[in-house]
Amino acid sequence: MESKMTDCVIIEDLAIDTIIGVFDWEKTQQQRLYVTLHMGWDNSIPGNSDDIADALDYDAVSRHVSAWVSGQPRELIEQVAEGIATELHQQFAVLWVKVKVAKPGAVAQAKNIAVEIYRDFAATGK
Repeated sequence: MESKMTDCVIIEDLAIDTIIGVFDWEKTQQQRLYVTLHMGWDNSIPGNSDDIADALDYDAVSRHVSAWVSGQPRELIEQVAEGIATELHQQFAVLWVKVKVAKPGAVAQAKNIAVEIYRDFAATGK
């Protein structure tokens, strides 16, 4: 039986200010989103080499995701999550990704509203 690699790099609650929402007032005022990423990456290589060149550059990932999210207004956090997944695969060759995008205050009675998606790029062949 073939075992599936479960190594990952995690970035939790990356705070990003952006224009997000469907209401008129949301289209003129930045709101903070919190992005959590679980990215499939073979950590055995940097774990054995102790060489930063073998690791996923989580600073570069954080900067790229922040710039991408804040780069243009969007209406839906679902689109933000899907776009982040695509960007991470294309720019950093992650094997799979789980993306959670939380929008605090979107519903007055809730602490957060969030979407979470999982994309396995090896399984889809993309």
